[in-house]
Amino acid sequence: MRVRIIYFIGLLLSCVLQSSVVHAQDVHFSQPDVSPLTLNPALAGANASFQGIAMYRGQYGSFASPFSTFFASIDGRLTAALKNSNGVLGAGLVFFNDRMGDGYFTQSNIGFNFSYSLKVSRFSRVALGLNSTFGQCVTNPASGQWGSQYDGTAFNPTLPNGEPFYEQNFSYFDLGVGGVYSFQTDIGKITNEADKGFNVGFAAYHVNNPRYSFYNSSIQTLPIRYAGFVNANIGITATNGILQPAIYYQRQRKSNELLYGVSYKQIIRKASWETDNIKEIAFSLGIFSRLKDAIVVRSSIFYGPFSAGFAYDINVSRLSLVSNFKGGFETFVRYNLDNINRKKVRVN
Repeated sequence: MRVRIIYFIGLLLSCVLQSSVVHAQDVHFSQPDVSPLTLNPALAGANASFQGIAMYRGQYGSFASPFSTFFASIDGRLTAALKNSNGVLGAGLVFFNDRMGDGYFTQSNIGFNFSYSLKVSRFSRVALGLNSTFGQCVTNPASGQWGSQYDGTAFNPTLPNGEPFYEQNFSYFDLGVGGVYSFQTDIGKITNEADKGFNVGFAAYHVNNPRYSFYNSSIQTLPIRYAGFVNANIGITATNGILQPAIYYQRQRKSNELLYGVSYKQIIRKASWETDNIKEIAFSLGIFSRLKDAIVVRSSIFYGPFSAGFAYDINVSRLSLVSNFKGGFETFVRYNLDNINRKKVRVN
């Protein structure tokens, strides 16, 4: 029973005291660059001719049944092989499953993303993207504990929960749009000057405000989520090191999230331009801050087309009173076809 009390205290603190930094409905990640299709649909095909990503996130496990999110995506370029073309079509498919606590609420989404990227100068591109998503939410009231089931002394599961659910699952369809501007010098292969580049993007998800309710209410809708980001790669001259600063901001109704920080990538061995057998080997370390919520420590390793990484949130909000500064963790694996050999590696 004590664990249950702490669990609800934690939820109350996270939803009320930290309402300024926590999303209302949408999932969020501490490594948003590794889940590009939840950040901006214009990023479909932006980072590789083909890439596949799988990610898992768990949180609140230090004081309650953990919340867990599984994410997977594939994306690539549909017209990358066309010569003498400044325009590139991209597409991507994304899936995630979000399970809350003891399982009384589960959300699953599958989304389709399409983008068109146009080269506007030697080093610059502009991309526009469209997202269409089918989502389903399922609840199991019997798995939860409700205030009406407290009999004055203890929790009594035989008492009715008093929640008039119209249905225990519902589906919805929504739309999102986004745009990205990219600048990349891409000249490190022919001079001693390190590559430099940056990306700026803005997106809006749920622009059609789909109905989002177990009570068949037309006034309960999924609010628009706005997402903006700026990230960069700055090669350090005469070294194999790269600085990767980034800022990510998202807003959904009255909920805000600001994530900012920097990673450092060290290339241990460069990929060969002559043979497929010598692949790039590298690692990166980074530290980020989610404003008024957590410090995020992250690390990744790279070997040819494969990369894997880990991030951990050190909770510094008022929720730390029950979490003991233990937040969420994320782990991912990624396959990037362009990193196999002799391809110019773009740092995201």
